[in-house]
Amino acid sequence: MNPIDLASASVGAGGLTAILVSLACVAASWWALQNLKLDLFIRNPKGPQGKLLQLLLAVVLGRYVALFVLDYWGYTQMLRYMF
Repeated sequence: MNPIDLASASVGAGGLTAILVSLACVAASWWALQNLKLDLFIRNPKGPQGKLLQLLLAVVLGRYVALFVLDYWGYTQMLRYMF
């Protein structure tokens, strides 16, 4: 196999992993936000605007969690070069 093909396959696998981790973190954030009492902050949390706000909060929170997880995974992969 060509070295360029191996490198592009590795980049593709890393991209797919990042997408899957990001989606899983957004889904976990959505699930966790279901327990938040949004009626303390907004008028109609069951309406479309309330659900959109909950979705946007889940995306933002999920993205930050995914960044943490992916950074942590990258740091653990770098540890093998320490020894």
